[in-house]
Amino acid sequence: MGKQTTRLDQKLIDAAIEQATIRFPTGCAGAAAIYTSDGEFLTSVCFDCLNESANLCHETGAICEANRRNYTVTALVCVSRESPTGSFFILTPCGICKERLARWGFDVEVAVPHESGPTQWIAKTLSEVQRFYWGKPGARDGLNERK
Repeated sequence: MGKQTTRLDQKLIDAAIEQATIRFPTGCAGAAAIYTSDGEFLTSVCFDCLNESANLCHETGAICEANRRNYTVTALVCVSRESPTGSFFILTPCGICKERLARWGFDVEVAVPHESGPTQWIAKTLSEVQRFYWGKPGARDGLNERK
């Protein structure tokens, strides 16, 4: 966790890569990092189980932590590598993670692979990567509000 900007940048990518290499120093590795509206960043890794239906994406821990702290998520990146000597690839959020991010609106930025290759990235808003969202505008207003 640290203090940064709120827009997706290389520092957020680097935070995810650092988390991945610390948690998974050998073999394949991956992690996610998010920025919050107050400039904090949170990182997390996947949770794998024998029963694969119980697995959690790299992003889930950071998303849940932001929700626990009542932070607004503004940007997210997920990275993965196949071997300790391999390069990290940028992973576009899966459908479930995009659904979770929609809680904070469609201006949330996510890293997606650049057309020049999966190790390069560009920032896209959630509305750009989830163009045909199933929910009605404003349907998420009031989610998780506690009186």
